[in-house]
Amino acid sequence: QVQLVESGGGLVQAGGSLRLSCAASGRSFSNYAMGWFRQAPGKEREFVATIHRSRAITYYADSVKGRFTISRDNAKNTVYLQMNSLKPEDTAVYYCAADDAVVVTSTKAEYWGQGTQVTVSS
Repeated sequence: QVQLVESGGGLVQAGGSLRLSCAASGRSFSNYAMGWFRQAPGKEREFVATIHRSRAITYYADSVKGRFTISRDNAKNTVYLQMNSLKPEDTAVYYCAADDAVVVTSTKAEYWGQGTQVTVSS
């Protein structure tokens, strides 16, 4: 089992920045690829970013490419999502996920956190 706890969400103005964190406990964090997803009201959960367990591979949704950066610190069992140039359409609940796949791009990932709300005002 892997337990995931997100933090760092909040209210920010358009153009601002936030950094989300996801702390993992349980099985060895470094064995898992990690991903960030988001779900806006009335919409399906969508992929945002993912990072390979060795940090060698990262991949982003087109909607956030160039604005968001995913990173991980295996010594701290934590994955981060740095979000810059935020837009109102980035408003959503953000979830982190873990899976023993190469990367995590599917909503069928094995482990999920409870989510953290990000609200971007115009």
